[in-house]
Amino acid sequence: MTTLTLGTQSVQIDKGELVSYKVSEHEFMHQKGSPGWGSTDTEMFPIIGPVNEARFMVQVNKGQAIQDQHGLLRQFPYQLQEANATKAVFVKEYKAMTPIENSKYPEKSNRKFLVWPYDFKFTKTIELTEEGVLISFLVEGDKDMPYMLGYHPAFNIHTTDPRIIAGDTTITLDEVLAVGSRALEVPNCSSITLKDAKELTITTTGFGNFMCWTEVRNMVCIEPISFYPYAVPQSQLHEGFEHLHAPVNFSVKLTPSS
Repeated sequence: MTTLTLGTQSVQIDKGELVSYKVSEHEFMHQKGSPGWGSTDTEMFPIIGPVNEARFMVQVNKGQAIQDQHGLLRQFPYQLQEANATKAVFVKEYKAMTPIENSKYPEKSNRKFLVWPYDFKFTKTIELTEEGVLISFLVEGDKDMPYMLGYHPAFNIHTTDPRIIAGDTTITLDEVLAVGSRALEVPNCSSITLKDAKELTITTTGFGNFMCWTEVRNMVCIEPISFYPYAVPQSQLHEGFEHLHAPVNFSVKLTPSS
């Protein structure tokens, strides 16, 4: 476990996963073991969304790639590259066509191994600042590699009537629950505030959109995404790809109310 501290703020990171963010002992992150989801955060890369209806195949410019829901990045571990009192850097490197064992097999998938026909390096940096937590991502890889990126954090809900504020739009927890597993799309948005017992603002660069998901009332996932995957049939998921021409940076800032 990697621990970061700054003033009244503290962060705990378990093998690259942001499992705790506290300010004056108020816990903002959903805790493993609580109802709702078995994780606290993860990344969706190089695809976002399910592909079971497309036989777990995604069209790329080198043919087809075998992927499962939200891509293969989450299926292999981070390596800690460096850490100090306020910052930790984690890296995943992938060699093209290396089979990665699929944790969803065989209960939820008939694909035991996933493969991607491109080399890439994915760097996740978590840093405590005076304003809050900055999570940044650096994507490096083969030229013209197609990709999507989504960040999937889950936040505690402490009250019975939280609000999600996106610009002039107010979203209730009931509205998120009603959409179900597809997740509620929040397009063309770079900042969302979760108004609960304490406020937390999620501000992003590089993503451009959000989606919100939960199936319980004690947590909500507010997920920055480069593409909303349910905008197209699963067989057309490639329509949401961006292409890598140079290393690209994304960031997510979690800012608690003062």
